[in-house]
Amino acid sequence: MSENNSASAPADIEAPGTPVAYRQFLADLLGVIAYGELSAFERMSSDARFSPTLRDRAALGRLAVREYNHFERVTAYLESMGVNAEDAMAPFQQSVDAFHDRTRPGDWYESLMKFYVTDAISDDFYAALGSLLDPAASSLIASLKTEGEAPVDVLFVRLQESLKDDPRLASRLALWGRRLVGEALTQAQRVVIERALPQGLDGFLSREEFDAQIRDLFSQLTRNHSRRMSLLGLTA
Repeated sequence: MSENNSASAPADIEAPGTPVAYRQFLADLLGVIAYGELSAFERMSSDARFSPTLRDRAALGRLAVREYNHFERVTAYLESMGVNAEDAMAPFQQSVDAFHDRTRPGDWYESLMKFYVTDAISDDFYAALGSLLDPAASSLIASLKTEGEAPVDVLFVRLQESLKDDPRLASRLALWGRRLVGEALTQAQRVVIERALPQGLDGFLSREEFDAQIRDLFSQLTRNHSRRMSLLGLTA
């Protein structure tokens, strides 16, 4: 991976006293994030070809490059932990690909909405999980959200313009957004909660603490999604 994008794991990750469960939890979490970034890069690059204007094509191209840079940073961090990045991503490939197969956009505007919904939910989800991590890993995840121009902001402006130009899009994109949020939340539970988090619970969180945090997290994710849709003038 590119040296300029590399990140180093903290020394205490390798210390003899570091719980094995936490190390596996972190490898799984970073593995699913890395594959999600790679998948987003591929899909943004592909969908950019169908953009109605060159300005739109360039904008999606820039966002795709951003996703790939994130992929490189996360995989470099995994390698610095002594974890093979491909091995860390492999358990999540089938599930993530299946999610994208279930949510194939019907046109370019549905592609924009998909990126808008799923990118925002992913950012919120991983930012919340980052608060449970060691400082170095937490900093890595936080930097993925704050680095450069946020895709959610770019996509919001373009969706606003599209809805203003064609008000008939509103009902279709609102319905599409409702489907996407349901699929995205189910995917988050299936990929991360059912695999990554339980492996890191021993000596990290009690089952009761885990369940309470997950309930609060999903409630917050839903509220954030509703707020973003309202800003677009759409019903969540």
